[in-house]
Amino acid sequence: MRVGMLTREYPPEVYGGAGVHVEFLTRELRKFVDVQVHCFGSPRSEEADVLAYRPPAGLSGANPALRTIGVDLEIADAVGDLDVLHSHTWYANLAGVLGATLHGLPHVLTAHSLEPQRPWKAEQLGGGYGISSWVERQAYETAAAIIAVSYGMRADVLDAYPFVDPARVHVIHNGIDTSLYAPVSSDSSDVLSRFGISRSRPFALFVGRITRQKGLSHLLAAAASFDPDVQLVLCAGAPDTPSLAAEVEATVASLSASRTGVVWIREMLPRPDLVQLLTHATVFVCPSVYEPLGIVNLEAMACETAVVASAVGGIPEVVADGVTGLLVPCLAVEPEEFEAGLAAAVNELAGNPARAAGMGRAGRERAEREFSWEAIAHRTVELYDSIL
Repeated sequence: MRVGMLTREYPPEVYGGAGVHVEFLTRELRKFVDVQVHCFGSPRSEEADVLAYRPPAGLSGANPALRTIGVDLEIADAVGDLDVLHSHTWYANLAGVLGATLHGLPHVLTAHSLEPQRPWKAEQLGGGYGISSWVERQAYETAAAIIAVSYGMRADVLDAYPFVDPARVHVIHNGIDTSLYAPVSSDSSDVLSRFGISRSRPFALFVGRITRQKGLSHLLAAAASFDPDVQLVLCAGAPDTPSLAAEVEATVASLSASRTGVVWIREMLPRPDLVQLLTHATVFVCPSVYEPLGIVNLEAMACETAVVASAVGGIPEVVADGVTGLLVPCLAVEPEEFEAGLAAAVNELAGNPARAAGMGRAGRERAEREFSWEAIAHRTVELYDSIL
């Protein structure tokens, strides 16, 4: 079987959870089937079975949505010798739709997020948001099978696109490599020293893009009510828009003026550095207002760190409330209540390090037991077989 993995993100150009998913899924799938990756970005000369594409030069000044479609057209033209096409996110969905139609191939898509549930993307794409929404709808109308990364995501798919036959939507969770994401020695602290993070004070850690979806503004508001001894470490970059970047800049500056221990790391860290931060954090905070699964929570759990997260989307399927972390109501409350809940949960675990450490150990056990990439790859190949 020859599988075409169609994706915007692929190493080394990975900036979000969908890219992490594709990286590890592809690695495991290659143990069972031939996988040819078609991705956006710079040529990957080191891998013959990874083909990368840039937007057509004639669209260099066009809306980002049109540049995306330009790449999709090139990918659709190049996948005729494959058996199955598997696309990830709207960025590559149209390549799957057109490639399947042109070459008579089955198209599988993985639902990492849904455009109807991300209206803030209009800030980033302008009129292109209408185009991205149209592209996604075409994919859900025509795909031979849809993979939802959580049961919450499956419910969202059927709610957003009621024309989809429920029998076409299959739940296969995201996974985690617990050999790469594992706690490091307590003596390893060079990354903390490099960024001025105190070993003698607890710290809450956030890792994510600067986008409305990730709820960073709510976390910054909550941090004003953190215990004075609690540090806040933000690994946050890739802002959606300049105005959002400026908004976060001003809020972080204001917070830093009122308390010590606010550390903002703007660059994307190498995995070993991130693992060190995850290991040493007292608590990992995921304040997302929309999250189909939240693979970053699995990364924190695998590093034996307790998680405080919003109770949205697929997060409750990953974070066991009261066992591996604390879930905070988000959708049915006012923003101020959500922020107060985040602050209370962080303060509770920061003030009880033994409980936080116990949740971290339980999180590691859960990640090892229930979220292995090998099992996810097996289930994915079974799905390919079923539609061929």
